[in-house]
Amino acid sequence: MSENKDRLYSLDKLSIGESGELVNYLGCDKAFRRRLLDMGLTKGVVITIVKKSPLGNPVSVMLRGYELCLRQEDMEHIKVRKVTK
Repeated sequence: MSENKDRLYSLDKLSIGESGELVNYLGCDKAFRRRLLDMGLTKGVVITIVKKSPLGNPVSVMLRGYELCLRQEDMEHIKVRKVTK
């Protein structure tokens, strides 16, 4: 059971209502990483999937007390560890 807890997922793999703790960014350039950091997506922050549009883009997430919309292709670069509430 603990091995499943330590497994990393890309943020786009979480379902509505699931949460993940940001662990790392993979496959992104410095400018994109800086943009994510400026939006509050820092290591250790808990991100909850709030809603998804019918076609999958954008996806609304909750972090640090505010809602943020992210593109599906951007979420693929954000690696999280699932968190249970």
